[in-house]
Amino acid sequence: MIGKVSILVTVAALLCLDPCLALAHSGAGVVGGFVGGFKHPILGLDHLVAMVAVGLWGAFLGMPAIWLLPVVFPLVMAIGGAFGIAGAPLPSVETVIAISAIVLGLCVAFAFRPPLWIAACIVGVFAFFHGHAHGTELPSTANPLSFALGFVIATGLLHLCGVGLGLLTRYQIGNYVVRAGGAAIAAVGVAFLSGYA
Repeated sequence: MIGKVSILVTVAALLCLDPCLALAHSGAGVVGGFVGGFKHPILGLDHLVAMVAVGLWGAFLGMPAIWLLPVVFPLVMAIGGAFGIAGAPLPSVETVIAISAIVLGLCVAFAFRPPLWIAACIVGVFAFFHGHAHGTELPSTANPLSFALGFVIATGLLHLCGVGLGLLTRYQIGNYVVRAGGAAIAAVGVAFLSGYA
């Protein structure tokens, strides 16, 4: 039974990484309310890879990080979203979002194992910037509460995709696959930071 669940989660995770879904901040198809909020993290490749990386890193670190990091991120992200909705300025949001993909990807690629509180702080800082971007890009017709609920739920699902892929670390070959995934996420971050994505 556990093997079947692992396969389903892995397939869902791979679907989350489908590049056809990634339209990074193009605004295409964005609607107000819950649906708009739900689509926002999924349609932005920069958001998507960072959120999957949180799940990967949590799974790589094991208990309790496997559940703590995917809980910290959406909670802090919601606070950042509230600041964005309120119009509070925050410098270099898109730059920090790209850097988050690089840092989180490298943490996975190099199997970085800091104390749990440091990992939670790293994730929390990046979560605030991701949330601010979501809140700032709230469509004028959207209900802020339902929009926020949508992007928090989508974020949680992306973390679960990362955790599902991260469970492959139980196998030696899976460990290499997950670390390679971290390197790929970091490369996407570099592409965004350099303006190629």
